[in-house]
Amino acid sequence: MQTPALQYRLDGPDDAPVLILGPSLGTTWHMWDRQVPELAKQWRVFRFDLPGHGGAPAYPAGSVGDVTARLLATLDGLGVQRFGYAGCAFGGAVGLELALRHPERIASLALIATSPRFGTPDEFRQRGVIVRTNGLDPIARTSPDRWFTGGFAAAQPAITDWAVQMVRTTDPGCYIAACEALAAFDVRAELAHVGVPTLVLVGSDDQVTGPAEARTLVAGIPDARLAVVPGASHLVPVEQPAAVTDLLVRHFSTAWQPAYDSTTGQIAIPAAPVKPVLAAAGPPPQVVPIAEIAPPAPAPQALGGRPDPYDAGLKVRREVLGDAHVDRALAQADEFSGDFQEFVTRYAWGEIWDRPGLDRRSRSCVTLTALVAGGHLEELGFHVRAALRNGLTPVEIKEVLLQAAVYCGVPAANSAFKVAQEVIREETTPEE
Repeated sequence: MQTPALQYRLDGPDDAPVLILGPSLGTTWHMWDRQVPELAKQWRVFRFDLPGHGGAPAYPAGSVGDVTARLLATLDGLGVQRFGYAGCAFGGAVGLELALRHPERIASLALIATSPRFGTPDEFRQRGVIVRTNGLDPIARTSPDRWFTGGFAAAQPAITDWAVQMVRTTDPGCYIAACEALAAFDVRAELAHVGVPTLVLVGSDDQVTGPAEARTLVAGIPDARLAVVPGASHLVPVEQPAAVTDLLVRHFSTAWQPAYDSTTGQIAIPAAPVKPVLAAAGPPPQVVPIAEIAPPAPAPQALGGRPDPYDAGLKVRREVLGDAHVDRALAQADEFSGDFQEFVTRYAWGEIWDRPGLDRRSRSCVTLTALVAGGHLEELGFHVRAALRNGLTPVEIKEVLLQAAVYCGVPAANSAFKVAQEVIREETTPEE
């Protein structure tokens, strides 16, 4: 199957070097409108929309790598091989993916409101449950609180309304897929392999991916500088457009100086990077020593000719039940119960849940039915939460329990409905 192309827009001279601007989750390329007039004086500015955003075709992307592959396929179709890249939040994750997996394509990098790991997987999978149950309206209504400082939101009601409508018009399935992609994204151990000059830019009041996350990037990326923009929150290109534009112009003008070969018509990139730009806005840039990264532990030895399924099982167990639940179960294990927790992780999760024959939605249906039949109500509560995370809707869970009532008995299903109803209420009620 051909890789779907991304929806994009080009501005600036046709023969200028290409600078790509990547969007945040829930936004469109219009988040960069205030930067484009100045950037387009020197660069061919390429903006793109995430799948299902801004009217783009709704082909959900299951990972940051998938979005990156679609971006490169789109650029290949335009004949663009090498470029500068600036991305905000999800767009910054794409920038890190480019720098780590396709270093030959990227000449210079700017990471805005970005983290090597965005929160916890539980947070993003919970957001997916909310959207699957209630639609995007609850997320849309609270977006200004996450994106802007209170003063800006109050003073700019038109921009606040624009932000809400931008999220509301996003395809819910693509939004959920993007949440899953961020839940799985974690490049903390790979930052030392980012080999291009990098500007790390963050709003001083960003409560989503703030200065602490920015300093983690600067600590790990060998050739990185930090710019903290005062009086700005998460969507800093919208809230402080002039400061962001100035920092981007100076960074890409200094850290990336492509020159044209008039004979070949190709861009020549300097072999040695020029010293990256330092921040002019806000406090002085902070450069943290490179983080020490431990070498990966050797893979467990095979048992009976097969790899030990424990690590795979722990990964699946966390993805399905959530980090908090698994951490609590493992922390409570002692000398008496520890072997049982290891057994469950290795065989229930590593051997069975990780098998390819059924998807996780189907496995959740089977598990719910079995727990109803056995009367295991405490475990049922855990697995109703898991079913929501695995993509089942409350209506589908209700149908599973109705089916179970026929084959497992009405009393068992009656108790199950009480447990499931309470869990669904807790998990799907949006926070105000």
